[in-house]
Amino acid sequence: MSQSTMVVAQATTTEAPAPAAAEEGAAPAGEAGHTTESTGAEGGHGGFPPMDAHSFPSQIFWLVIFFALLYLLMSKVALPRMAAVLEKRHKAIESDLSKASALKHETEAAIQHYEKSLSDARANAQGIATETRSRIAAEIEAERSALEKTLSAKLAEADSRISATKAKAMQDVHEVAAETAAEIVSELTGHKVSKEHAAKAIAGLKG
Repeated sequence: MSQSTMVVAQATTTEAPAPAAAEEGAAPAGEAGHTTESTGAEGGHGGFPPMDAHSFPSQIFWLVIFFALLYLLMSKVALPRMAAVLEKRHKAIESDLSKASALKHETEAAIQHYEKSLSDARANAQGIATETRSRIAAEIEAERSALEKTLSAKLAEADSRISATKAKAMQDVHEVAAETAAEIVSELTGHKVSKEHAAKAIAGLKG
């Protein structure tokens, strides 16, 4: 903005002597061009406005205003926005870290709960297996005892029947022997002998 003002001002200063010379009619065109070149040369540094020492204060003034505006813009708009973005990003990172930490704790708690449940299930299974084995062993022992008692009773009954059968068979043998002996004696002696006498005689022989 300052450079454009200085260029316009210099152009006005450079072109100003031409109308005056034309009105007076004192100087020809060649002298006017010479005068213009001399004026441009006296302006300094080939007519480049930023290098003109007379425009330094104005340039410094506008530079101060520019940097002041830039500072205000940065401090009031850009920097707060950057700070807000950084703060938002920082909070988002902290939130993500907090969520990750919470998920980690939840995962560890779930793993511990799973391990405890698995250990309890194993202990429960072992207890059930032990209880089942004990119950089955008790049932087998009870059935064995009942079977032994049944067999013992049946054996005792069988022994009793065998003894009774044996005693009856022996009695029948004695009777048959007595009858046979009585018949033999009757045939040999011609005297009839009763079965009771024959039985007594046989019993006396055994005694």
